[in-house]
Amino acid sequence: MNAQRMNALDQVRNVLISATLSSCALVGWAQQEVMVSQYMFNQLFLNPAYAGTHSYMSSSILHRSQWMRMDGAPTTSMMAVDAPILSGKAGLGFSVVHDRIGVSRDLDLAGHFSYHVRTGAASTLSFGLRAGVSIYSARLADLTYWDTNDRVFQGNINNKPVGKFGFGLYWYNTTTYVGLAIPTIYAADGRISMDPGNALGHYFTQHYYFNAGKVFQLSENFDIKPSTMVRFTPDAPFQADVNCNILYRDRFWFGAGYRSGAALVGMVEYQVESRLRVGYAYDMATSKLRNYAGGSHEVMIGLDFGKEPIRIKSPRYF
Repeated sequence: MNAQRMNALDQVRNVLISATLSSCALVGWAQQEVMVSQYMFNQLFLNPAYAGTHSYMSSSILHRSQWMRMDGAPTTSMMAVDAPILSGKAGLGFSVVHDRIGVSRDLDLAGHFSYHVRTGAASTLSFGLRAGVSIYSARLADLTYWDTNDRVFQGNINNKPVGKFGFGLYWYNTTTYVGLAIPTIYAADGRISMDPGNALGHYFTQHYYFNAGKVFQLSENFDIKPSTMVRFTPDAPFQADVNCNILYRDRFWFGAGYRSGAALVGMVEYQVESRLRVGYAYDMATSKLRNYAGGSHEVMIGLDFGKEPIRIKSPRYF
């Protein structure tokens, strides 16, 4: 009986350790760059080259609550607006992202500029630059730790500004897109480095994003859009999303996706009218973390401005 009890306790301990390690890895990822499921219609948050790629001003707001049953789990709120300038030869955008993970807070304000080069009769290659500032805070004194002499946890980080710069490429035509982005090439984060000996180096690290999608017409009423997103950062697990969305009668998107080692995703989006769209996504964790964290909810509202969206009869695919 005692042996069985010890085996059961060992199994519980292993599950808790695995869940904790998974939680730390994913939180560390989300803490530095945006992690959302409905990025197909919100690509400005990841790639500055997306700015001005439509012939009208476009905006979106999104809120994500992750791991609903876990205290201190990430929540993300974001807003973005972009528009073409110089007769469509360039684009401008602005984004605001607020991340809250555990004891840390990060308010990211960024401007985006893109320059567009025609590569064919209906295709364009866009080059993008991103410049902004993150206002970072962390209540380190609220953490529970064992080494009271550890200088890392002595004192809080209060509203430290961190200048950040990024770059992106984005090729697209009416039914296809391919993007490559490094949202943070450089961050002036020396003042928030939590390692006095410089063993950890910079707090913010470079994240690399590659995404692509294409729309195929199945019939008069149905279109299908497979897409993928690949994320990579040094010293962290490689991660990829595979998604498939179906468009019904140019108004209703519904689909599903898989995020490697992390979650299954279900999503819906409805084009209320030519300028207004709303979306919802639900993530269900597939790792051992699912027994403790619960699911993640994400709500998005998009609004396009001007008369141009009314004139466009084809749906917005991305």
